[in-house]
Amino acid sequence: MKPEELFFESESPFDFETSVEKLTETINEAGWKTPAIHDLQQTMRNFGKDVMAVKVFEICHPKHSSRILELNDERVVSALMPCRISVYEKTNGITYFSRINSALIAGSIGGIIAEVMNDATHDVEIIIQKTISK
Repeated sequence: MKPEELFFESESPFDFETSVEKLTETINEAGWKTPAIHDLQQTMRNFGKDVMAVKVFEICHPKHSSRILELNDERVVSALMPCRISVYEKTNGITYFSRINSALIAGSIGGIIAEVMNDATHDVEIIIQKTISK
């Protein structure tokens, strides 16, 4: 499987900081929660490495996650939770959003897990599109 099949990448029309701000706003407007934002640039700096700006948003919506976490056998996919959106710069000076293609994974799982992952993927794509169009 190629990376471009497993991950979605969208170009942001904004600089890094503005992209982070607009994504934060859109997540909140959509009713999703952000339990954590990982600043990977700062983390790497702490280890003596210099990388370009990267922030990874962990986002969650209880209407999706609870449908899986309430069930014993389905809880195994909690390793994929919460959903993540990465914001990063490339050397071309452009900022991007990336996220895993959960729908692709869901297709191989089936059942309630696939249903929830497809619903969450749909919501995340709406968040990305609204962020880009702000």
